[in-house]
Amino acid sequence: MAAAIYFALWLRFDVIEEPYASNFFYLAPMFAALVVASLFISRLYHRLWKYASIGELVSIIRAVSIAMLVGVVAIYTIELPTLPRTVYIMSWMLSVALIGITRLGWRVIRDLVVKNARESLKNTLIIGAGDGGAIVARELQHNAALGLEPIGFIDDNPFKQKMSLYGIEVLGRREDIAHVVSQYDVEEIVIAMPSSNGRTIRELLEICRSTPAKVRIFQGTGEIISNNELRNVEMEDLLRREPVKLDMEEIAAYLGGRTVMVSGAGGSIGSELCRQIAGFNPQKLVLLDNSENSLFEIEMELRNKWGGDCLAAELADVKVIDEIETIYQKHSPQVVFHAAAYKHVPLMEMHPDQAFKNNVLGTKNIAELAGKYQAETFIMVSTDKAVNPSSVMGASKRLAEKIVQGFNDSGITRYAAVRFGNVLGSKGSVVPIFKRQIEKGGPVTITDPAMTRYFMTIPEASGLIIQAGALAQGGEIFVLDMGEPVKIQDLAEDLIRLAGFEPERDIKITYIGLRPGEKLHEELFSSQEELSLTRHEQIYVLKNGAEKNLAGQDLEGLWRSMLAGLSK
Repeated sequence: MAAAIYFALWLRFDVIEEPYASNFFYLAPMFAALVVASLFISRLYHRLWKYASIGELVSIIRAVSIAMLVGVVAIYTIELPTLPRTVYIMSWMLSVALIGITRLGWRVIRDLVVKNARESLKNTLIIGAGDGGAIVARELQHNAALGLEPIGFIDDNPFKQKMSLYGIEVLGRREDIAHVVSQYDVEEIVIAMPSSNGRTIRELLEICRSTPAKVRIFQGTGEIISNNELRNVEMEDLLRREPVKLDMEEIAAYLGGRTVMVSGAGGSIGSELCRQIAGFNPQKLVLLDNSENSLFEIEMELRNKWGGDCLAAELADVKVIDEIETIYQKHSPQVVFHAAAYKHVPLMEMHPDQAFKNNVLGTKNIAELAGKYQAETFIMVSTDKAVNPSSVMGASKRLAEKIVQGFNDSGITRYAAVRFGNVLGSKGSVVPIFKRQIEKGGPVTITDPAMTRYFMTIPEASGLIIQAGALAQGGEIFVLDMGEPVKIQDLAEDLIRLAGFEPERDIKITYIGLRPGEKLHEELFSSQEELSLTRHEQIYVLKNGAEKNLAGQDLEGLWRSMLAGLSK
């Protein structure tokens, strides 16, 4: 600050004479003290200057202006020694320049260091010049540890062509990807379109496959990219749909402050139900499972995240009614989600007695006790295989649906079932099996090239099951919107390509024929069932009426007749 005033006087007079030479030594310390105080109050001594930007320069201008104004007002108010008015203006300009240079110089040095360090980074093309692309570009520019240098954007918006974002130009549309990759020696492509659906991602991936560049995807919403947000493209990205919208207030109204029990808590759906339910602040969450390891894992996970005050882990078998009744007596659950089931179709074909005991009698046990101990809501997790069942597993779940519906008029408990198709990544499902086969070099085994299945992610399905519980009035079978069915052959080929191989050339696909009980195409409702809308756009309800109470019926006889129908 003192140097700024001195240079201003020198520019004004060439030779500084009295009385201004003496006045300089009197006023310079005062102005310096005022500037230091103003910079301190503006917290400019608390900035990381290697990250300085225009915002910091504006703060410097504001702080120096305030200090100069206070000093000039003091000079003319209390009649202190003066300097020419032009000196005040020039010294203000010079002080801003000097203070700014000394601070912003750190940013210049940092950028030079970073620029030199970035010479070894991989040229990276970002698809999507929207909010997601901006986050990726900014982080790649400032975080050399990611090893990526953004050289351009791809965006189909015609108004963004040739425009720049953070100094990075939009180089073309999706049809230009191959040309851009070749022209700029692009080694990596990042798809930064978090809100795009699976069809768009598949189309982009198909275009990118024609280039030698590695493809990654940004699926985050934060300001800083973590290892989980910039990753390889997964199957979930290719099947991505509109995000599930939950009515949080409605769900909190029937879960918050209540005791909630989840059977099959260690399974794929059951564990995700527990994770999501824990976020709605239940008074107690009872984890019920007959698998020691699975129960231990989900209990530890929830304890680490939510604490253990509201958790209770119960190791018991739904087939043993005395064990389940003890748990009802101990905890008095008000909301019950029944996700425990044997679900593997070929295995249940070999063990129909176990399918009956677990899926039918186990459901009867836990549902009957829910009514006896006056639970408010009972939701059973069902499957699309219960529609026109062709397998033992499907027949057992259809009979379980009938049992649950039949209990609805027996007391205050609202009983309902939720029916949906396959979930990606569940234990024993097709995607993990295909991945293991690909890791071993193939072959990938498919039952039939025409086979299709409905798919949904585990969090998506679990969220809608919880939402269905808020919709339940009693006796319904809810059906989740599963989107379009997916060909299993397409699924296998996509997984092979995502692993960096070419189907048939690198990884063989073999067809083994339909296994016992399997269908080519699954259904979500039968021709005798009619779907109607609910107030949630992704949940439907069947209009087929409630079943009669089967509690006193000969379930074994009914089961045998269903099996006889399957054999025909």
